[in-house]
Amino acid sequence: MRYISTRGEAPALGFEDVLLTGLATDGGLYVPESLPHFSLEEIRSWRGLSYSELAFNVMHPFVDDAIPADDFRTMLDETYAVFSHKAVAPLVQLDTNEWVMELFHGPTLAFKDFALQLLGRLLDYVLEKRKQHVVIMGATSGDTGSAAIEGCRRCEHVDIFILHPYERVSEVQRRQMTTVKGENIHNIAVRGNFDDCQRMVKESFGNQGFLGGKTQLAAVNSINWARIMAQIVYYFQASLALGGPDRSMAFSVPTGNFGDIFAGYLARKMGLPISQLVIATNRNDILHRFMSGNKYEQHQLEHTLSPSMDIMVSSNFERLLFDLHGRDGQAVKELLENAAKGPVSIEDYRWKHARKLFDSDAVDDKTTCDVIREIYEQNEYLLDPHTAIGVKAARNCRRDSSVPMITLGTAHPAKFPDAISEAGLTVQPQLPAHMADLFERDEHYTVLDNNIAGVQEFIAEHWKNT
Repeated sequence: MRYISTRGEAPALGFEDVLLTGLATDGGLYVPESLPHFSLEEIRSWRGLSYSELAFNVMHPFVDDAIPADDFRTMLDETYAVFSHKAVAPLVQLDTNEWVMELFHGPTLAFKDFALQLLGRLLDYVLEKRKQHVVIMGATSGDTGSAAIEGCRRCEHVDIFILHPYERVSEVQRRQMTTVKGENIHNIAVRGNFDDCQRMVKESFGNQGFLGGKTQLAAVNSINWARIMAQIVYYFQASLALGGPDRSMAFSVPTGNFGDIFAGYLARKMGLPISQLVIATNRNDILHRFMSGNKYEQHQLEHTLSPSMDIMVSSNFERLLFDLHGRDGQAVKELLENAAKGPVSIEDYRWKHARKLFDSDAVDDKTTCDVIREIYEQNEYLLDPHTAIGVKAARNCRRDSSVPMITLGTAHPAKFPDAISEAGLTVQPQLPAHMADLFERDEHYTVLDNNIAGVQEFIAEHWKNT
């Protein structure tokens, strides 16, 4: 399995190098040169497998011979053994043919654990094999940071620096990052928004001279292909639990950076019958505006009750654009260069092709609270604000009521008590036992200005092998 850049100018790489590289040298994102494809008969044969067994079948073609099969199986078993629910990704029914897939039973109570618990183990394996040390630099709008720290904190060959927007993540999200002790863990609160943090990460990958040639950066954000690869699995899991592949499924995905829903797009290309993918956004609705009106235009980023989706530059959208343009890297490069200057559109036939699968919706804070309250009153089931947006978008965009509609439940409601209160509910979800003392733990983080030179200087001074 080889991987190529969405901008067409970087060399093709194998899995190990893609794992460690993050962004391609031409500024693009890596994607597989070709996708594995599974027949309906093969997918059907996976019914009844454990989550880790299913994960092996779906992901092993991407890893290929970079990691021996037995070692990869062990990694997957260890990854999903730490989830608190035996089913790993259980389904909860809301209404007739309407479901939430709970993806928050990992150590940090968010869907990011599915990929980042595995990524930490993959990095440790490859870096030990190569006797190499790396510096992880990542940006988070709330959940990626804690999942990355939890997944990588025991890695012997890693220093990890996570940037989050100062005072723009929930208190639980912040404390999950800043209370983890470790000499190799560094939290940086940037006086800016998530897009500022993400831009610093991308620019740093493009020019790593601040590290003095002594180490290299590795990515934990969803620009890292391994993140996308791991998220494909739960689409297969949901389908098999509800009668697939002998019937098609629809999914609604709360998304900001487009990685989670892009995994669903790939699952479909790999042979899983999916008839509809709903892009669920908040007021930061660049993806909705594109999908509904073929106009990609950045607006001012707004702070909402669903902070993990407070993103205006959706990195993984580039991977979809690459496919929509017939895998023409030069066309993608030109389009994104123009998008940095102002609004852009793609050819009408390309946009209409995307609309055959994708629908979208944008949900404001008031409506989000209304949905949280409504679902609780109907089912005594508590949604976090991101999942509530997914449920609302699913109901607004649903094409066929006979097709199961599955909303990805991306985070535990205990991470967002302010949204629950604003919804007018007196019930407050409790943190699980392993986090019961979260608000009593000491925090450790550094507040820095929205300045890439200052951030890079901090990283250069604090990684442990300098």
